[in-house]
Amino acid sequence: MRNIYDLPGSLKAFSIVAVLILTSSNILLTLKLLHTNKPCDKEYIVERINSNYSSAWNNNQPKNLPAAVAPPPPRPSPSLIPPVISSLDELKVEIPSLNMESEADLASVPMDLLNIDLSIGRWDNKRMYKIFDFALVGEKFEQLSEKYLVTLATQTSVERLHFLTQVTKHWTGPISVAVFASGSDEFRILQHYITYLRLCYDNIRDNISWHLAMPRERIPNKVKIDSSQSFECDSPEKILKHLLSTRSLETIKWRLKNVYPQNVMRNLARKGSQTEKVFLTDVDIIPSVNMTDSLDSFLRSVPAAEKRSKVAYVIPTYELDLRVKFPEGKPELLRLVKKGLARPFHEKVFIYNQFATNFSKWGKEINDSPETHVSHNVTNFEFLYEPFYVASDLVPIHDERFMGYGFTRNSQVYEMYVAGYQFQVLSPIFTIHWGLQQKKTRPAWREQQNNMNRKQFEMFKKEILLRYSKTNKSTGKKL
Repeated sequence: MRNIYDLPGSLKAFSIVAVLILTSSNILLTLKLLHTNKPCDKEYIVERINSNYSSAWNNNQPKNLPAAVAPPPPRPSPSLIPPVISSLDELKVEIPSLNMESEADLASVPMDLLNIDLSIGRWDNKRMYKIFDFALVGEKFEQLSEKYLVTLATQTSVERLHFLTQVTKHWTGPISVAVFASGSDEFRILQHYITYLRLCYDNIRDNISWHLAMPRERIPNKVKIDSSQSFECDSPEKILKHLLSTRSLETIKWRLKNVYPQNVMRNLARKGSQTEKVFLTDVDIIPSVNMTDSLDSFLRSVPAAEKRSKVAYVIPTYELDLRVKFPEGKPELLRLVKKGLARPFHEKVFIYNQFATNFSKWGKEINDSPETHVSHNVTNFEFLYEPFYVASDLVPIHDERFMGYGFTRNSQVYEMYVAGYQFQVLSPIFTIHWGLQQKKTRPAWREQQNNMNRKQFEMFKKEILLRYSKTNKSTGKKL
């Protein structure tokens, strides 16, 4: 083997220069790593969690942070399970700024973030689901609930948790999240994924208060976590899909057979809010940019007399083509509407869903103020109207007889209307649902659940009319 001294003069000089350059680069890199503010080794992560994760499930001191699981043998596709919210699985989400440089190492971290006592909880009204309120509280949730007048409340199953990375990018106030988990494997996935989100996203760690609901017959006794893996912080949807692939065949069959308790989850999220006002959404409804402070300023400007009246503030919701970026404001959104790349939510699949909002009037509004304000009143209330709105926590609850899809939200909005609530549409804020929906893409099971709830609604409507008939006789309002 030849060494450097055997080389010709020119090559010898070149080799010496190359060695000096590599040596200098290594020295500079070492100095940079020594002075960086965000090291990403295991010791740093352990130190960060020990200092930041002071609030644990049920306020117990955590012991062992769960790590990721290795994928098991192939199982039936979890996509067969009806999702909580209609959306496209291949959605490429925008990623908020990370608090870690590249990855979250969940291995050997000395605490169990979800050290919840599953034997202690409360039951829903029918004793079908066991509920754990404030199972995990964000580190700044209490302070944010004092700072802002409104909380964003949302609900989801494990399958849609990745949307929270987008929601928390635009909503910087307090958030109340109700999560449904069925059985030991979904609870294990929930432990991994919430831990991952809290490690990688500051707003998720700080702002969210978590609440759980589990079916009575599928409450796990104990979940053991003993494997380890590192996760990339910029791949929330990819990580979730990997974890979901570990669900058992038994869980997949159970989810196919049983409907998702949407209204139980909505009430759970709403009652987890600590503010006077609540903005109740579904987890894949993304607020517009900088909505939190603008909406809060508007609510503080409302006259005292109006604050005491029955008013709900509607926030227009649009569907957005997957090929475009999230609009920075109302003018950009309206340009996308003109190009056919955005349109009112459910316009093609169920027009009555949002029709009474009057998107045409909202789009033609002359007021160019960037401050949140009332664009117009809803004057053409349509039966089956179900907007996303901000209102007092005193509004009627969602009737928990409605399970799965159909009549879950519009039944509650109908009761508000009968009870005398006025709906006012706000501008220029809005919300977005990714994907232009087509009726032909909606699965058959949704129509089956819709038909089941339609039968429930006939009895519900009679009850509502009887409940509010005396109140409305004096006003002459048509029911």
